[in-house]
Amino acid sequence: MTNLCINRRRAGAAALAALLAVMVGCAATPDVRQDQDPSVDLRAYRTFSFVEFEADRGASYAGLIGARLKAATRTQMERQRYVYDEAQPDLLVRPYLVVQERQELRSSPTGRVARRGWSAYDIETVDYRQGTIVVDLIDRRRGALVWHGVAEGRLDARAMDQPNQAIELALSELFARFADGHRL
Repeated sequence: MTNLCINRRRAGAAALAALLAVMVGCAATPDVRQDQDPSVDLRAYRTFSFVEFEADRGASYAGLIGARLKAATRTQMERQRYVYDEAQPDLLVRPYLVVQERQELRSSPTGRVARRGWSAYDIETVDYRQGTIVVDLIDRRRGALVWHGVAEGRLDARAMDQPNQAIELALSELFARFADGHRL
């Protein structure tokens, strides 16, 4: 009977470890959301170019990261069969990136029982960086936003060390959903 209890505990611990591994693995994939003007057929547009955004948004667009963001966005737009045309684009594309410092509180049972039968918990503060990539598609002729996509997630050490891959992954996830409903 004792071996059966030990085996069940081990199986339970293994199942918990597997669940945590799946949750951590999913955390690497960004959370993606999008919104589209329902009256617009995105297939009617053929060309695109980039437009600058207002600097007061607190987003990063200049420099090396901005160049990577534009290059990766251009790649995704071209995969959707849009053609880059700086002179007369149908769509103006406005990608930007925001990185914020965040904190979260985690609690874990200590294994001790506190007063009145309550379990005692340790509280831990965890600092992390949250990255958000936003891509807006604007109808140039009307000056109207026709599609808005957001990909956000926690930036781990690998994303900070290899920002190009992190940007490409986030945009790939974002445009995969774009393609589901509009360009395939």
